[in-house]
Amino acid sequence: MNQQHYPFTLPPLPYTYDALEPAIDMETLHFHHDKHFKTYVDNLNKALENHPEYHDWTLPMLLSRLDELPEDLQKPVRNNGGGVLNHAMYFDSMRPGKNEPSGAVRFAIESQYGSVDHWKSEMKTAALGQFGSGYAWLVKDENQHLKVINLPNQDSPLTYGYCPLLLVDVWEHAYYLKYQNLRADYVDAWFGLINWDVVNSRFAE
Repeated sequence: MNQQHYPFTLPPLPYTYDALEPAIDMETLHFHHDKHFKTYVDNLNKALENHPEYHDWTLPMLLSRLDELPEDLQKPVRNNGGGVLNHAMYFDSMRPGKNEPSGAVRFAIESQYGSVDHWKSEMKTAALGQFGSGYAWLVKDENQHLKVINLPNQDSPLTYGYCPLLLVDVWEHAYYLKYQNLRADYVDAWFGLINWDVVNSRFAE
């Protein structure tokens, strides 16, 4: 997705729809990926359709250089471009099975947060503290330091100068069919789904 440019396409789910059971149910994945994600792709293409000068810009370019876009294009790209990249990263950041932190990211987490459990506590606090819709993120700053942040709606860390490594989606459509208002239970289950190979690959870039 990082190298894609207009017209953007919906990437396939990187596992079967029932692969993340019982943490994330099949019905949620169908709606989240096939409906919500696709809508962001369609709306981003619609926003860029009449702006051929940006048809060769990748998503990271669009989101990190948002202020260079015409004013009437900034909000649609922020919302829909962010929605496309955030969803692509979210689905790619998970895999079935029991997953434990590993590699360079684990070393960095333990160095900065003292332990993986302390980092999880920070990440959960950010996820639960996001008022309304948005994401909790693990990002890398320009000094290669890790930070846990939350951002509203479909804002991307790229717009704020951060390198995004990992995210948990706390829009209600990501969890409400199974967990209703129990966002904390969803976040706890999500920790066990993290694809640390993907996170390490992003960390190394």
